[in-house]
Formats: sequence, structure tokens, C-alpha cells
Amino acid sequence: MVIAFDAELWFWDARRADTWTFVSLPVEASEEIHEVAGGARRGFGAVRVQVTIGGSKWRTSIFPDAAKGCYVLPVKRAVRKAEALEPGDVATVTVELVD
Repeated sequence: MVIAFDAELWFWDARRADTWTFVSLPVEASEEIHEVAGGARRGFGAVRVQVTIGGSKWRTSIFPDAAKGCYVLPVKRAVRKAEALEPGDVATVTVELVD
């Protein structure tokens, strides 16, 4: 399953010095992923994916966010730097379920 979408990068801050940057997957796509992933989820409901943003490609997990009603994808610092992205920017993201 492959999903492509545009999303704004946002900070999640746990009141710590290190902050995490995420994008939210569309709600409809998240519902489809939930159905397809079924029992394949890992801790915290994580689903393994391969992600492409610009010229950057990596494997990670997406996580369900009950408050937003969708999955969220962490975007690591190296990718943000390579793609010149900051929180508030909109990126074109491709997510592929890998298992």
C-alpha cells in the first residue's frame, strides 16, 4: 500500500530540550492503513513504513494519534536538513507499508 500526500511539518514537544518533528497522515488514508495493517502493528500501535520526501528515503514507523484521529510520521533531523524543511513548511510525502 502506497500513499502520497502533502502535509505541514509540526513540532511535538514533551517539555524537553529535544523536540520531535512530525507530519500527520490524512485521516482517510490512516483508516485504510489501520484496516490493512490489522495485526501487523508493533508497540504503541506502530506500523513499519518506507518514506520518501524529496530525494530522501528511509524506513521508520508511523504511530496512531487518537487526538488527531490519524497516524503521525516522525521526520528526522537529517531529512529536514537535506530537504531544507522546517516546522510549518509543507512537504510532499510518500508512505509505503513494508510489512
